[in-house]
Amino acid sequence: MSRIGKQAIKIPAGTDVSVAGNELIVKGKGGTLKKMLHPAVSIAVGNGEVAVSPAQKTRLARALWGTYAAHVRNMVSGVNTPFSKRLSVEGIGYRAELAGKQLKLMLGFSHPVIVAIPEGIAVVVEKNIISVSGADKERVGEFAASVRALKKPEPYKGKGIRYEGEVVRQKQGKKAATAAAA
Repeated sequence: MSRIGKQAIKIPAGTDVSVAGNELIVKGKGGTLKKMLHPAVSIAVGNGEVAVSPAQKTRLARALWGTYAAHVRNMVSGVNTPFSKRLSVEGIGYRAELAGKQLKLMLGFSHPVIVAIPEGIAVVVEKNIISVSGADKERVGEFAASVRALKKPEPYKGKGIRYEGEVVRQKQGKKAATAAAA
């Protein structure tokens, strides 16, 4: 039994949730999100709440029950208040700036790295802090992870792109290691 799947999801005022065929549609002030439904899960909308239940008595249906409940909960909260991730660019000469619908990053390579910003995601850059926000939690996290993957923080000086608040464990340098041995 899924503890998350059993709980009914409340629909806040100003949010519209509907099921059309095998597609879930959530509309709110932050936009419209759509998700294809798996045949092993059924979703019922009524009385200001959404109920997710397994449509079959299989192991897959029980596994997807809580997953789809979490997806619906994220979609409902995302169209009301956008999800956001903050990345910081650290290192001498490392910079980030917006160029139209593209993110231009100077990451110590011989050329700037240009990343296209997907539809439905807003990016703001201020003092080497990149703020990624949008209604779809999955797409916001995926875009932030792809930007971070361009130059992960290295363990000696900590240069690179990291999530705000992320702690990078630093290694002891070569000079310090030889001085300690002597």
